[in-house]
Amino acid sequence: MWLFGLFVALPLIEIALFVIVGGWLTLWPTLALVVLTTVLGSFVVRRQGRAAMAGLQRTMQELRQPAQPLADGAMILLAGVLLILPGFFTDSLGLLLLIPPVRSVIVRALAARVVVVRSQADWRRGGVGDAIETEYHEVKPDQKPLPGQSGWTQK
Repeated sequence: MWLFGLFVALPLIEIALFVIVGGWLTLWPTLALVVLTTVLGSFVVRRQGRAAMAGLQRTMQELRQPAQPLADGAMILLAGVLLILPGFFTDSLGLLLLIPPVRSVIVRALAARVVVVRSQADWRRGGVGDAIETEYHEVKPDQKPLPGQSGWTQK
């Protein structure tokens, strides 16, 4: 139900802001400001998106948890969508999402609401994930391959 309210309220807010800003600036400067925020926003989103992608790649290479870079990337994407939509309210929200301290506050607030639930099977096994049993045979470098082996891994 709140989503329906958002779909009704957002256009009303945008129309009201267009009327107010248009009354201050007149028509053409208002339209120019909307186009300017779209162009400037897309430039900033592209730049920050590249930085977020580099941060995600760095995090993956260092085998650290990628939650923060993924959240940053998602919020930068949302900021881009908000900046592309015409309007002053959505542009303001999009610009706010491009500020890294604002993003980290939002991530912390959302992370506090996330609850991780484990299945009963995981609890019974003592938290161990799925195990794959296998057999192996160690091949020493000077040993010839066993019959039926291709030997392609030998030096």
